[in-house]
Order: sequence, then C-alpha cells, then structure tokens
Amino acid sequence: MSATEIAARVRARELRAAEVAAQALDRIGRADPQLCAFIEVWGEEALRRAGEVDARLDRRGADPSLPLAGVPVAVKGRHGLRAAGPLLAAGAVAVGATSVPGPGTPWQTWGLGARGRTVNPWRADRTPGGSSAGAAAAVAAGLVPLATGGDGAGSVRIPAAWCGVSGLKTTSGRLPSGDRTGLAVPGVLARTATDAELWWRVVSEEPAPADAALPVTAVWSPGLGFAGPDPEPVALARAAVERLVAAGVVRLVRPRMPLRLTDPGPAWLALRTPGAGAEPGMADLAGAERVRAENNRRLAALFADAELLLTPTAPTAPHGHDGPGDRYSTSLTWAFNLSGHPALSLPAGFGGDGCPAGLQLVAPHGREALLLAVAREAETHATG
Repeated sequence: MSATEIAARVRARELRAAEVAAQALDRIGRADPQLCAFIEVWGEEALRRAGEVDARLDRRGADPSLPLAGVPVAVKGRHGLRAAGPLLAAGAVAVGATSVPGPGTPWQTWGLGARGRTVNPWRADRTPGGSSAGAAAAVAAGLVPLATGGDGAGSVRIPAAWCGVSGLKTTSGRLPSGDRTGLAVPGVLARTATDAELWWRVVSEEPAPADAALPVTAVWSPGLGFAGPDPEPVALARAAVERLVAAGVVRLVRPRMPLRLTDPGPAWLALRTPGAGAEPGMADLAGAERVRAENNRRLAALFADAELLLTPTAPTAPHGHDGPGDRYSTSLTWAFNLSGHPALSLPAGFGGDGCPAGLQLVAPHGREALLLAVAREAETHATG
C-alpha cells in the first residue's frame, strides 16, 4: 500500500498501526540481508511508537492531525531521526536508518553501508546510486513507502532514477538543513508522487495545492549545454516527455535564448571544500560565485519563458559496484543545488540492462507544488 492508503486506513481504524509496523519489519527482516538498505532497524521502538498512534486514534477517532498515521518511514543515516520530527508528529513510525557512504569514502560513493554494499533492487550487480542509497533501495523494494533523503549534488534524484521511484529535492532554504554550504537540502523518496506530496505538505505545512493548469509549459534540454549524457538515458527521458506531451500534461516551448549553462562542477567542488583541490580558475570562492551568478541569470531567463525545465536525471545507466569511473553521475543534477531550484526525478522507463532511468523536472524557486502536480499527472497517465 502507498503511504496515503496506509494513513487513511489506519485513521479509519481499518488497520492497526502496530500491524502495519510489524509487517514492514518482517519485510525488512526477509529482504535486507540481500539489499543491505538499512544500517539500523528499530524494531522495538517502532512497535512502541505504532502502539502510541493506535492508542491516540482509539481515544480521538479519525484524528486529522495525523496525516501520516501509522506510515512506516525510513530515515537517511544514523542521524536522520533528528530531522524527522514533523513526520513523527504527523503519526509516522520510523523503522530504521538507511545506508549511506561509509566513513572515509569519497562523496561520490554509491552506497557503502555498514552491513555491506547496498544493491540495486533491479540488478544486484548495479548500484542504487548515492548517497541516499539505502533510502531508494528500501522504497523501490517495497520495504517502506517513504524514506527521507538529503540532496547535496543529486543524492536524492540519482538514486530515485536508478531505482525507479520518485525523488524530490526541495528549494534551498525552505526547510532546515545542517549543511553549512547551503548546497545540501532535505528531500524524500517515495513510490508515488502522491506520497511525495503528502510528505511535502507535512514538512512544509502547506495546504494541499490546487491542480496545475494544464498543459504546463516546459523546455527540454538533454545536456544543459555542457554535459554529455549517454544516448539511452536521453532517449528514455525524451520518450517520457513525449508521453506527457501526448497526454496534454506539458507543452514544449522554445526559449528565446537556448539554455547553455556553465559546467557547475568545479564551482560546486570549490564551494563544498574551499581551497581543497579546486579546479583552475576556482582557487577562491569568488570564481565559484561568478559561475553561480551567471548560471542563475541564464536559468532566470529560461523560467521567464517556461514553467519547467526537463532533462534526463542521470547521464548514464547505473554503474557496477566498482564505481563510476571518470564520469560524474551528478553532471545533470548539481547545477540545481548550486542554484537552489527545486527538482524532482520521475521514473522514465527501463534501459536495455533492465535498470530504471529518470526524467528530471526543475521548477522556479518555491514551486514544489507545481513539480508534484505534474508528477501526479504523469503517474495517472502512465497507469491509464
């Protein structure tokens, strides 16, 4: 069941939160030795918390203040529970902490958890992406319907794409973040866009948005003017765009100026680790800020002509556990950590290797509701 379905049935007392938690823990116990999606499972605490949700509903009836009543959620990393307060207050039940890159590994690491490498549920010899590796694997495998993530360069969107789920990166500054650089922001991985929207309403305290006025104007850019994505992820993302066009969800427009961003990678690296191995021309933060300002100007011009920017989420198919080689999996995502725009990865079909690919939707600052509305429409038409 989706998070939305679970919460509705628990509030209506058709299901007990304790029963839902026990079933989730059973699924984790059976599947996780192979997936290694979790580094900690909180069985006793989850059942205790679920019992509290049941007791509250037994006393008060269908409590509207519990929009996530009884929903099992996973949190990113051992410290993820610190940021999960709004979810727990809404009735969610935290069942465990998901795997992230191990200590001392490069930030590009693809999911080295304490219990072993985290595998892609579609192909165990492939990565689920990182750094929200365990979160994506747990959601894709049906262990939980929702998992929190953090996105500093694509760490929600890339695993979402490679595991075939939805992944939302929020606008920089809209939600609390402990990242001193401001590049990393909270996000969520969910099996459905409706569930991602439910998460967003809880953490943002925004009311349910009105349906988007369709079609939404959009610009397609396979490489943002600098990246060199592989043909297959481009073709899969473009086919997903064409389905949205045929369904009347989006209307492609040509911007007055073609989008050609400056490669944000060197600037991102300089801002993330000032003075540490900066690229030529990025020896100081001033150079990085110049790149950021120029890309922001070009994105502002694009969003003056269209409501959405559409790209492939990742430039390649999921790589093996030996690593990505000299390719940056983040080449199509980290521009929007630098600029702060909200972005969402939607499933876009499967490649010849049997692994999923993603379509990335980018919106103006503060327009998460638009991303989620378009994602809902995309799911509706994908399922008929």
